[in-house]
Amino acid sequence: MSAEAVGRIESQVRDQIRKRGVDPVRDMAEVQRLVDEAFAAWEERALVGAVAPVEDRDSAAKTVLDNLSGLGPLQKYLDDPEIEEIWINEPAQVFVARRGEPELTPTILTAEQVRELVEQMLKISGRRLDLSSPFVDASLPGGERLHAVIPDVTRAHWSVNIRKYVARAQHVSDLVALGSLTQQAADFLDAAVQAGLNVLVAGATQAGKTTALNALAGSIPPRERVITCEEVFELKLPLRDVVGLQCRQPSLEGTGEIPLRRLVKEALRMRPSRIIIGEVREAEALDMLVALNAGVPGMCTIHANSARDAITKMCTLPLLAGENVSDRFVVPTVASAIDIVLHLELDHQGKRRVREIVAVPGRVENGIVETEDIFHLDGDELVRGQGFPPHEDRFARRGLDLAAVLGEN
Repeated sequence: MSAEAVGRIESQVRDQIRKRGVDPVRDMAEVQRLVDEAFAAWEERALVGAVAPVEDRDSAAKTVLDNLSGLGPLQKYLDDPEIEEIWINEPAQVFVARRGEPELTPTILTAEQVRELVEQMLKISGRRLDLSSPFVDASLPGGERLHAVIPDVTRAHWSVNIRKYVARAQHVSDLVALGSLTQQAADFLDAAVQAGLNVLVAGATQAGKTTALNALAGSIPPRERVITCEEVFELKLPLRDVVGLQCRQPSLEGTGEIPLRRLVKEALRMRPSRIIIGEVREAEALDMLVALNAGVPGMCTIHANSARDAITKMCTLPLLAGENVSDRFVVPTVASAIDIVLHLELDHQGKRRVREIVAVPGRVENGIVETEDIFHLDGDELVRGQGFPPHEDRFARRGLDLAAVLGEN
């Protein structure tokens, strides 16, 4: 009977929301007030025996609020700070990643529930999902990133991923606390970013690239102006002068699309001291290299299995920009534009850590960009290599003693 009572209370609150024109997502406080009033009225009627009492009012009220303003049965996973991602393969298979480890949850949905949840999430973003556009990426109000795919691209069911941005690192010192790198390596990265070196953050999916990029941005001097370019908003930079740009899907008429390449070009017109690109995957790599070579320091992430693979990929992606772009231009440009490559991994225990940090001194030998080992993983310990980063003069201009930072004194 309690479940039936909760359902009737939820229906009453829905009616109030419609009558008063309340936006349940943007005005959660008002919805909370309506829920509290509805439960209070129900309890008064239960005292005189007019209706059955509700067991565990707090839990019932939370369920109603989640159904009205949140994501219903998924909301508890969004509220759990240990959970990093939620994904649905089919209505009866809802998974979560808890500190890097996947778990199958006991939550069972219906196909209609999955569809309604996705449609609810897309209302705020203004993005669409239909047969003509069967994939969608969108940001949710809480900063989570939604990715959904529908049949017949998938075999039978809607596939949904909700990636939470768990802000565990606002500075490289936070990465030390998380066990991702050593203090010496953190001091070096902090100095490199302050000095204006260009940093490429590489790793596999879920290796912690966005978190590392966010942490590195914490070392950017406070007076600098930063422009970020992302497919959907994920970065939350701890800086005072930041403008974030995100891509836009085309309209139903096929117009109005804003790709990442356009954002990078526009960012250069916005007086940037630094440009940060959430992730390079395609031809926008060329525009990023052009920006870095124009004297605007920057950082970005890229999917790669090693630092060497990241550099190779950076030499390949710009070729997608057109036939007039050749490796004779791209390879030396990469060598001069990229200064540091930070490679991360997610180990078998779900721990994210830095595997290697390499420098790009700017030399090319037989069409291959040379690198120098700054730090590398030796067993479970990140140890100092024999290499040195380029642009020692930039460190000096910032008043940074590079030799001391690297422990060479």
